[in-house]
Amino acid sequence: MAGNLLANLLIIAPVVCVWLAKVYAPDLYYQIVQEDGAIEWGTFWAFLLASGLAWVGAVRQRKNDATLPWCFIGICLFCLLVAMEEISWGQRLLGYRPPSYFLEHNFQQEFNVHNITSTKLRKLAVKLVVGGYGVVLPLLLLVPALGRLAARVRLIVPPTALVPAFAVTFLLHAVYPFKFTGEVVELMLGLGFLFALLARVRELPPAASPARAAAPAAEIALYGAIIAVLSLGTGYLSINRSADPQTLAATRLELAALERDLLRVMEERGGKLPKSCKVHKRLYGYVEKYDVDELLELEFSRLSAHGVPGERVEFFLDPWNSPYWFRDRCKRDKTRRSTFVYSLGPNRRRDSSKWEVRGDDLGAYLIRTEPDEVAHP
Repeated sequence: MAGNLLANLLIIAPVVCVWLAKVYAPDLYYQIVQEDGAIEWGTFWAFLLASGLAWVGAVRQRKNDATLPWCFIGICLFCLLVAMEEISWGQRLLGYRPPSYFLEHNFQQEFNVHNITSTKLRKLAVKLVVGGYGVVLPLLLLVPALGRLAARVRLIVPPTALVPAFAVTFLLHAVYPFKFTGEVVELMLGLGFLFALLARVRELPPAASPARAAAPAAEIALYGAIIAVLSLGTGYLSINRSADPQTLAATRLELAALERDLLRVMEERGGKLPKSCKVHKRLYGYVEKYDVDELLELEFSRLSAHGVPGERVEFFLDPWNSPYWFRDRCKRDKTRRSTFVYSLGPNRRRDSSKWEVRGDDLGAYLIRTEPDEVAHP
């Protein structure tokens, strides 16, 4: 009983922590929900450990009754796929350049499949997994006939004790109360799979016994602690990657070229860029969405003649094969304005705030005014 309660609390804990950070520590919130932040790494580790547990379950089931552990194997492959998709198959970790197809058709310009599909389809898939597998199926199997059928075909489903946590995850995804809700939902789902598999694997020999039929609170707490340590540790390591001086110098030269190109576009367009004060996009996506085709023919576009790989130029990638970003933001009363183009830097993750380039990010400002620099009538 205590173990089930703790598992539910640990699955729900991420949204509570993120919400508190959003309210009381906005800068911390902004950092932990970014790519390669603690939330994303937590999702990776949760699904990876769940995949390992599913494999253990498959081996035990095979040894126990010689049946094909098809469901354990399917869950193992599913969790492994989700884990690797979450970190784009190590693209940002290793800094390799994805094939051109992904740079063009994946809106995040990353080597993963899920961001090629439509947003509606992705959200529907999450709802089906969370609501269908985590809530509806366990409740259906409370019907004796369906429960016997599931046992006969060796169907592996979460314990009904975890239905409350899966239901909260489903509700959170449906309501979507803040911008990065999807990232938190993915972590909660990963934890749900992890604790569900932990319970199911312990039901199989040699672990199965009256005293060990359900995972004790101590073991659940241990897995929760492992996820927390791994996510915070890998998040910290991803922040502190260094780069050689030549690469940093090359990035600054490219940013200077982009700065001049954007200023020229502004001048030719009467001092404004599309979607002024309301944009934060990868530069390639910005060019494509707002038809800023001039950038395809200016100084940065000619860098391929000086040794910069053509795909980097075509898709506006920095030397670490991450997208260059463009941000334009201002206060409603126009007392503050910040417009800049920037690279995520050697750690390949966003350290900058909404208003300025920070951390190991490298950038070039086109416009930067603070309240005391604005002339008031």
